[in-house]
Amino acid sequence: MSTVALSAAPAAHRSWLPDLSLVGVTLIWGGTFLAVQTALQWSGAFVFVGMRFAVAALLALLLCRRQLAGLNRTELLGGIGIGVILYFSYNLQTLGLGHIASSTSAFLTGLYVPLVPLLQWGLFRQRPGWLAWVGVALAFAGLLLLAGVDGLSIKLGLGEWLTIAATATIALEICLLSRFAAGCNAGRMALVQLATVALLSLLSAPLAGEALPQWQPLLLASVLALGAATALIQIVMNWAQQTVPATRATIIYAMEPVWGGLIGWLAGEAMGAGKVGGAALIVASVLLSQLSAHKATHAPA
Repeated sequence: MSTVALSAAPAAHRSWLPDLSLVGVTLIWGGTFLAVQTALQWSGAFVFVGMRFAVAALLALLLCRRQLAGLNRTELLGGIGIGVILYFSYNLQTLGLGHIASSTSAFLTGLYVPLVPLLQWGLFRQRPGWLAWVGVALAFAGLLLLAGVDGLSIKLGLGEWLTIAATATIALEICLLSRFAAGCNAGRMALVQLATVALLSLLSAPLAGEALPQWQPLLLASVLALGAATALIQIVMNWAQQTVPATRATIIYAMEPVWGGLIGWLAGEAMGAGKVGGAALIVASVLLSQLSAHKATHAPA
């Protein structure tokens, strides 16, 4: 595909492709944690996020360069606004990971699952249906099991508060994407978002007192790989959430720790009964969200 010219499918002939694309996004997310942890050995959080998003922005520019002339006010202002939110979510989460264990971070980040429908209701007066609420409850219960029993006794230190703040911005991003992405070009809007995060992060690095990175082959590989993954993720999210409501997208995004656990298991980590049960609940919540979507699509006019 030489350019990014994606449009939403008509509601009357709804495709599962946007939903499956978001599942693919969670698969990529689940495989990035180790790369981030490794890269932070040689780079500060703001510098790393800035480099990662700069690479992503360059790739997005290559993909949609022929369509830049069509950039409109909505894509520019919406992209900058969501980019600012992304700046906070990625940097706060990365900073938090320097102070807390990965399981605690996963549990706290997963709190966006019940938070998104509440924000949808509070900000846009869009009350989710009962099937969506059941799906959210199943996904949240699955996240609790994946986090483990220790996840229920969290001491709120600096790392926890940073991650909670990141979680709130993640929920807000999901809500705003579903609200404003419709009718926009996915590639152009993603480019603005990625460039905004890169610029703000690199400007923040000296203010935070971060030194220049210690260049290592693994750091370079992490920046390039995660930059490419970030570009793909952001373009797909901007496209898919034109037709996938925020609550259903959130349930699908809850697949992230499932993939993370599976990748960890393949790498030799233990996968206990609690984690298997949590993964099963999340998969069930995703299937339920598709049932909810089917009912909504075929409801009488």
